[in-house]
Amino acid sequence: MSLRVTFVAAARSSPLLAERFEDDRPLDQGGWDEVQRVAAVLLPLAAADLRFCSPTPRSRATGDALGYTPLVQPALRDCGMGRWRGLTLGEAMAREPQAVDAWLADPRSSPHGGESMMEFISRVGGWLDTRPVEDGGRVVAVAEPAVIRAALVYALKAPPSTYWNIDVRPLSTTTLTGQARRWNLRFDGAPGQPARA
Repeated sequence: MSLRVTFVAAARSSPLLAERFEDDRPLDQGGWDEVQRVAAVLLPLAAADLRFCSPTPRSRATGDALGYTPLVQPALRDCGMGRWRGLTLGEAMAREPQAVDAWLADPRSSPHGGESMMEFISRVGGWLDTRPVEDGGRVVAVAEPAVIRAALVYALKAPPSTYWNIDVRPLSTTTLTGQARRWNLRFDGAPGQPARA
């Protein structure tokens, strides 16, 4: 038996250029409006056997607003950014340009004092690999875009640098099928079509 894990990207809490590392801000009005616009399309995912979310306020609020009543999963938290927590990339670059360059170039580095990109990808991958198949074949998880990018890099066994080339939009869905260490990316259809759990 295989699992089908559908990730739903949390609605936004700020404009793209104002995104902050480990952002704990709640949904902004634009995020709430976006959830209301797509709720009918994403509501069928509530039929999943298991429903989870990242611990961030916006992930929990997105899951609740979509009727998922998700269980918080600490392993689905954003990358631990140490002293850069709460900063934008531009702010971190202004304060520590060489450290940011090192972090972007080497997935094993953690000049900010938090997790390296490799540690982050491994943590999210470990969560994927420990989903018990016998607990249910369909899982939905509302998560931060960074978490979904990490899950895709892990599942596809892609080089860590691929992380920077994956664009995950708010309220988009991404489905992985398979089981521990054997995952496939699944495309569910064109935008606007009902989501399937």
